[in-house]
Amino acid sequence: MFAFTCYAILRRRYQCLKRTGKCAIFLSLLVLLSFVLHHKGSSVKDLEKYMLAKNNQIEERDFNGSKIRGLFPYVINEPDKCRARLAAPFLVFLIMIEAVQVEARHAIRQTWGNENLIQGVAVVRLFLLGKREGEVGAHQQRMLQEESQKYHDIIQQDFLDSYNNLTLKTLMGLHWVARYCSRASYVLKTDSDMFVNTENLILKLLRPELKPKRNYFTGMVIHGDKPIRDKMSKWYVSKEEYPEAKYPNFCSGTGYVLSGDMALKIFMTSPRVRRVHLEDVHVAKLGLKPVEKPGEFLFNDWRLPFEGCTYNNLITSHGVQPKEIIQYWKIVQSRKKECNRKL
Repeated sequence: MFAFTCYAILRRRYQCLKRTGKCAIFLSLLVLLSFVLHHKGSSVKDLEKYMLAKNNQIEERDFNGSKIRGLFPYVINEPDKCRARLAAPFLVFLIMIEAVQVEARHAIRQTWGNENLIQGVAVVRLFLLGKREGEVGAHQQRMLQEESQKYHDIIQQDFLDSYNNLTLKTLMGLHWVARYCSRASYVLKTDSDMFVNTENLILKLLRPELKPKRNYFTGMVIHGDKPIRDKMSKWYVSKEEYPEAKYPNFCSGTGYVLSGDMALKIFMTSPRVRRVHLEDVHVAKLGLKPVEKPGEFLFNDWRLPFEGCTYNNLITSHGVQPKEIIQYWKIVQSRKKECNRKL
């Protein structure tokens, strides 16, 4: 009976692996043999738990202090970038972007993502990408490799670059910080169509003259949001993926800040939690409690109108095009004296 049960489990596992395109049936057989030899008399549930634990350990990660294996292999990496920025930068920018968004990368490098913007404050800028398939993907990859060799600010892993894989992209960035830049004080995860007032973020909110915070997580906090069950929606989430009726409070993925110690904690906790493709919800599911910053319109997941001193007194605004980023940045710099106020 036990042998028949084992056969049934392996058959189900084989069908699952066949659908996902992975060829690990041999691993399952080895795991099963190990279990039979060392765990005689155990239940089928114990066997399934054992197989799951072994597969997670072998296929996904190896935590032993400083050596942390990523979910996917790096295609482009900058393992020495933090070492070049004094090993312990004050802030790391993790910017979600696609290969085709060349203009956005150039605009960010010139403006809010300039690594030398604030004298005496070490900043690291990284653009996060997956891969595209086909001829277009191959052409984009060649262009990315050239751009990477010039600017050294691109990291990329071998997964499909798509909206539904934004959680993988975020975990890639957090893995990079935990593995290659563990002494960073803070991390800003944001998007390519954002205007970020870096000076407000660093000098007024995070304040490098103070001891870095720990277990810190802040941004635009979303309260009481509910999963969208309409399959036509961009933000559709099935009950299977997220069965609860309401999301925990979370920071909008358009721009949130983490203390550096949170990168490793999130990356280590994430495999134990069912993955949600909405990355900001997934991060919230890990139990992070956001700190709500007093005051209005600091972090924004919508586009604020560019008027008066608005952009001088915020931290993020969403939906800003590359040419506008450059234009608004120049105006904000020219208005510093007349618009300066405390956050």
